[in-house]
Amino acid sequence: QVQLVESGGGLVQPGGSLRLSCAASRFFIGAYRVGWYRQAPGKQRELVATIDIGGDTSYVESVKGRLTISRDNFRNTVYLQMNSLKPEDTAVYYCNTQISGRDYWGQGTQVTVSS
Repeated sequence: QVQLVESGGGLVQPGGSLRLSCAASRFFIGAYRVGWYRQAPGKQRELVATIDIGGDTSYVESVKGRLTISRDNFRNTVYLQMNSLKPEDTAVYYCNTQISGRDYWGQGTQVTVSS
């Protein structure tokens, strides 16, 4: 069964860094476009960053220059490096991909930015 598992979240002070991982099982993540989304309490889930098969990336304006999406096909994993974190980055972060028109989501990992 296709599976995505996020990890790496936690509590960090403003200005700190975290690296989130999205590990894929039973399919080769390098063959698909992958997105990182986040959902803050009381807000809709929003797309934060994407990486396509060729390695091209895109970001929502609010995270440009601070978050970096990357992939390691050997480890079958997509990462989200998060630097200069702000309290407004607090959310549950999810990775997503589509295979044959079907959406697959991980369980999410909580990121809390607070002093």
